[in-house]
Amino acid sequence: MKMELFARTQKQLPVFKYSFGSDGPRALIIGGVHGDEPEGVIAAQGVLAALNESFTYKLQVTVIPEFNPEGILNKIRMNSAGVDLNRNLPTKDWSPVAAKERYFPGKSAGSEPENKALVQLLDATKFDLIISLHSWNPMINVNGPSCEPEAEVIKKHTGYSIEPDIGYPTPGSLGTYSGKERNISTITYEIERDIDFHEIHKIHVPSLLDCLKQTEKRKHS
Repeated sequence: MKMELFARTQKQLPVFKYSFGSDGPRALIIGGVHGDEPEGVIAAQGVLAALNESFTYKLQVTVIPEFNPEGILNKIRMNSAGVDLNRNLPTKDWSPVAAKERYFPGKSAGSEPENKALVQLLDATKFDLIISLHSWNPMINVNGPSCEPEAEVIKKHTGYSIEPDIGYPTPGSLGTYSGKERNISTITYEIERDIDFHEIHKIHVPSLLDCLKQTEKRKHS
């Protein structure tokens, strides 16, 4: 495992990324985009621990378990600037208008240091799969090409439905930026809100690990 400083927040908190493998397809797993969704953080940390214990994949895997540490510490959706990081990416449909205060997209697209670092990472690395871990209405939201096999693996573990749309407009979101506009297979994995953390380790960590096996299998076939 290689641990690196990925970014620093507005208040200079560190955001770390962890990398595994040196060959094969590339997968990115992100947790904690919204600080009031700890389920995604727990799932990402569980995957990180499992990969660190035993990494046997022919893959290159990057994990960012706490993308929004300010929000996580404050138990709020946004970062310390009050910006929803999943509405701040520089998509073609980005808008400064927010339906509610908690969806505030920032004063300009890509303004936040966390997203500046993410855009740089996506520019520098050609990922084959991105999984963004959230918690809300349980579903597997797919964007971009060829991520249905991985989504089916998650569905078998969870029983969640596979949806091409989250159900409402999400300008500035990662699904739009990486999936629809950059043609990267992108899954927004919405875990059941307020689920017991033991259930996350029992259900969702194995789901994610098998998802990575599917990516390896599909890309090496």
